[in-house]
Amino acid sequence: MAAVPYHPTLAGNRATRNNLYASLWIWLFICPLAMDYKAVSDASSHLAQILLAVPTLFAGAMLMLIAPRFAEHSRLRAFVSFSLVLAVPASIITQLVKGNDFGQYLRVLLPFVLFQLGFIVACRPWQEARIEQFEKAIFWANVISLAFTFVYGIATGGPLADVRYRIVSATFLGLQGVLLHEFVIAKRFTVLTLGIFMMTVVIELLSVTRSLLVGTALLFVLAIWMSAPSIQYVVRAMLRATFASILLGAMAIGAMSFFPNVAQHWTERLFYAEKDTTTGKDPTTITRLAEMKFQYDEVTSTTLSKLIGEGYGHDYRYSPAYLPDLRGQMSKTDFYAQHDWAAGHNFWVYQFFAGGLLFGIAMPVAILYSLMRALITYRRWRAAVPNAPYLPVLGRAILLTAALPATSIGGNPLGPRFSGLIFGLSLGLMVAMHVQLRRLGVRMRPAPVPPQPIGGGSDDGPGGVGPSMPGDYAPRLEPRLVAPPRMRPAPAPGAARPPADAVADDDERTEPS
Repeated sequence: MAAVPYHPTLAGNRATRNNLYASLWIWLFICPLAMDYKAVSDASSHLAQILLAVPTLFAGAMLMLIAPRFAEHSRLRAFVSFSLVLAVPASIITQLVKGNDFGQYLRVLLPFVLFQLGFIVACRPWQEARIEQFEKAIFWANVISLAFTFVYGIATGGPLADVRYRIVSATFLGLQGVLLHEFVIAKRFTVLTLGIFMMTVVIELLSVTRSLLVGTALLFVLAIWMSAPSIQYVVRAMLRATFASILLGAMAIGAMSFFPNVAQHWTERLFYAEKDTTTGKDPTTITRLAEMKFQYDEVTSTTLSKLIGEGYGHDYRYSPAYLPDLRGQMSKTDFYAQHDWAAGHNFWVYQFFAGGLLFGIAMPVAILYSLMRALITYRRWRAAVPNAPYLPVLGRAILLTAALPATSIGGNPLGPRFSGLIFGLSLGLMVAMHVQLRRLGVRMRPAPVPPQPIGGGSDDGPGGVGPSMPGDYAPRLEPRLVAPPRMRPAPAPGAARPPADAVADDDERTEPS
């Protein structure tokens, strides 16, 4: 199908397009929290963390004020917006009922507030130049976060076994997803993107984190599936995937040659983590399961908790059912001394623990459902119109948003503030591009052929035998992107004809706000 020139109808009003400070607000909204960090201890000062959040919240409020208004209704956007309202503002109901520590409640809630704020800002119908600025700011903020987190983690001191948890940025897999789009789908290899991806491979190897390896593999498979919209492209996609795998494998081998101890750590982590314990079970997996079971048992203990949850910032511990599985790894005293109030390691269970059936289920369902809808839209357009406008933006937003469930394998993606903001922006961009492409598809549909009465055609059709049937020999209608000009009645005899430039189509007379 040939490419069709497209003029967006959701590009915002003229005041938004000409706003001189929009670019400043975009970069100020996204970049400051890229240098967010996790304090070494709870007793440390949090003044710097507070100062980083202030410009983000202020710039986000300014972007909400200057953002273009919606030109049409979208059920997907409305569903996601309603789900976020249940998860974030409505959580005050649970807080009032449960009476959790208010400081803990605010600290856990802030990443979710940033997630909702990022979605509200990004799902607006911005024009192409603003969307490009959003994408650039998100990409470079992820790169800054990658470098800053690594340097800060190394600077905190200690052996690699202690700092390996601090050298991985909160949006690590999101940055890898965007780079995989460039390599696998767009087939663009530059020195910059290869260098950044090499940096991610080195950090991933030094962290010795299995969940990151699994997340990278899942994003790689998703990128391959997105690059092959139909069966006939599978072989070509597999060849590109093989080439990319060889390239990434060479990067990993080269990185491991500089760190000989890393290979030994990975071998122990993959093959001997369970054998070195008394019970033969991986202690990391057991502690995660113990945390999830305690949260589930706590929230299902009463009918009220099952409905509204325990609230953000509520204390949780390890379930005693898993104490025997940690024999030899943790004493009974240390086991029962474990408690926390931060967002739990498992995103899906913690949402149910914090919000219950009423406030905790809607947001995870909305994220997965919007991902599924966006993937369907992307594959359909890539098969029919591979160079359609906004399709590359949708592809990058999908892989960035898909990093959220991929990150949830090893931790809560909405625990850190920066990841909450970035994933909210990616979800908003994904929904906005989905709406744009669906609107474009509606405008590209050919106009229906009006039915003709039987026998109303010429007695001699093109074949010269009998009357022609409606639509049998009708000319092929090309897709139209603008409404036809409005017909005017013919002027009366002797009346002056209107000037030619007085007749304009609807798109020229009106501009969507």
